[in-house]
Amino acid sequence: MTRRELLQSVGAGFGGVGLASAAAATHHAARAKHVIFIFLNGGPSQVDTFDPKPMLQKHHGKPMPAGPNLKTERKTGNLLGSPFQFHKCGKSGVEISEIFPRIGQNIDEFTVIRSMYTDRPNHEPSLLIMNSGVPLPGRPSMGSWLSYGLGSMNKNLPGFVVLCPGVPVIGSQLWSSAFLPAVHQGVHLENKEKDVSKLVPYITPKRTAEEQRSQMALLAKLNGMRGGDAKFESGVESMEIAFRMQTEAPEVFDIAKESEKTRERYGDSAVGRGCLMARRMVEKGVRMVQIYHGNGQPWDNHDDIQGHRTLAREADPAVASLIEDLRDRDMLKETIVLVGGEFGRTPSVEVSGLVSHQNGRDHNNHGYSMIVAGGGFKGGHTYGATDDFGFKAVENRVYAHDLQATMLHQLGVDHTRLTYRYGGRDFRLTDVGGEVIRDLLR
Repeated sequence: MTRRELLQSVGAGFGGVGLASAAAATHHAARAKHVIFIFLNGGPSQVDTFDPKPMLQKHHGKPMPAGPNLKTERKTGNLLGSPFQFHKCGKSGVEISEIFPRIGQNIDEFTVIRSMYTDRPNHEPSLLIMNSGVPLPGRPSMGSWLSYGLGSMNKNLPGFVVLCPGVPVIGSQLWSSAFLPAVHQGVHLENKEKDVSKLVPYITPKRTAEEQRSQMALLAKLNGMRGGDAKFESGVESMEIAFRMQTEAPEVFDIAKESEKTRERYGDSAVGRGCLMARRMVEKGVRMVQIYHGNGQPWDNHDDIQGHRTLAREADPAVASLIEDLRDRDMLKETIVLVGGEFGRTPSVEVSGLVSHQNGRDHNNHGYSMIVAGGGFKGGHTYGATDDFGFKAVENRVYAHDLQATMLHQLGVDHTRLTYRYGGRDFRLTDVGGEVIRDLLR
């Protein structure tokens, strides 16, 4: 049986449909084709990165003035001014922290959303909300929804790839396809490895192409005997993609193909290699790439907010170089680049007794920042606001569902119509909420 015959035999079910490179779920003209989500794991502090607060600096070391009694996960004390200076950057003059000098040079490409909020103060549910739309496990991730609805633009590569050294809290649930067909599961690569043969285990097969085709033909035949089981077909399709990846993936994932100067610009870190690989993947048609930064040393700086400086030293050149390269290749207009975490941090110091010294911040779900570039989003723009101390989003508040709905809109998808029926109900990424925020768009 040839590969074409194999695909035709499998194509009676879901497998053949899933291989289509054209989007079946687009509802209007798309402005974007790809998403790169750089996830700053642990909860970066908005008042130390993208949301300057002069009043916080003025009242440093003093109690929070009378206001709403907002709960934090742990006990907090007096206000903690940022140890970092903020500067106006670019032609737009958007103010961002000194710890992101190269992002500052490219701030005219970004919208800074300063009014994000979520309803859970701890990592696990907030990670799930930002990645899967709900605070409980068992739902498909955003990348899986995009792969399901839009497919990959390259049949030799998966639609959704996750670059993460190790696994964060919750682990693979963050890139799970859940009840969607398994072929839409995020392909997890440990980008701490520099050697492409170690980065993608078994990419060099031990069996010949003929032997592998014979195995898949047998699986197709067995599936036919089962009556065309959809889950089995999805598994066969996953194997077919894995088979095709053997020819193209080594070339795409091997950043040694890039010049030494280019690799130096991105930085010799996991996030640097991840952003460079992400650029190479979207060039080859991968629909969504998610890069986790801060997995080993998270942005979860309860002890000392100075930890942000160390983390930014890795993230800043990686993100900036990605933006610059996409722009130079005329791909930024069709690639949404999203940067941020699951929530923010308190403007007050943490005094829970769990920290060794009082220079850190607790989790803050009431207000935080994310930045987004490309794909038709405005550049050199700020949206929304927190209060004078950066604690709570008070103007043009944005929930994860709103941001997800807006990104899907740019990809040509009505978020209320990208659904999958499971257990007698139609599910979607944005659950039962979400509004497209047109003020974020060009």
